[in-house]
Amino acid sequence: MKTFQSDLSQKTFPIEEKVFSATIRHSLNLLIRTDHPELAENFVISIEELNYYREKYITEKLEQQLGELSELEKTVIQTMTNQTSINKKSNVDKHTPLTRGQKLADKVASFGGSWTFISSFGVFLVIWIICNFYFLSNRGFDPYPFILLNLILSCIAALQAPIIMMSQNRQEEKDRERAKMDYMINLKSELEIRTLHEKIDHLILHQQKNLLDLQVEQIELLENISLRVQKK
Repeated sequence: MKTFQSDLSQKTFPIEEKVFSATIRHSLNLLIRTDHPELAENFVISIEELNYYREKYITEKLEQQLGELSELEKTVIQTMTNQTSINKKSNVDKHTPLTRGQKLADKVASFGGSWTFISSFGVFLVIWIICNFYFLSNRGFDPYPFILLNLILSCIAALQAPIIMMSQNRQEEKDRERAKMDYMINLKSELEIRTLHEKIDHLILHQQKNLLDLQVEQIELLENISLRVQKK
């Protein structure tokens, strides 16, 4: 296997990981030279070392803007350095098996917040009142003011409310995870756009330098041709 020696750490790496200084954008190049001023103009490093300085550069920029970095921002920096997707870090879409209590809470919340429940329970109340007040002449098992019915309604409300809250709390956890993911994706997009601008600026400057060098060579060539013509 072919290898090369890094000018940065003097370590040996596979030739596939070789990175030339000319291909590194200007901001990273300055950061590397700040830490290692002894490097030659055309140095070579490995991708691993370049990723280290990418993470260091992004961390310094974020710390200047945000102060101390949170775990979310550190995760964004890691994904940018390792060239991985943020979605792989997400726990939102991971399907963990639900317990029986969680399934029951979801079913109760789904049925309790539907028109089916409201309609059926409304019919039940009307039948209960009619049976006790009219058919049984208010002498049935629950005469007016329907104390037994009030007790049943209170028990249903007392049990239904916490069950629905259990389901809503789990949904709120998913919403919080999605909000974190949105923040991380937006932050990564902003950082990558800034990095892209820096790369484009670096390429433009590099291209302009090459054009100037080419023009100088062309002028010198034309001057030499002109001198030859004059001598003849």
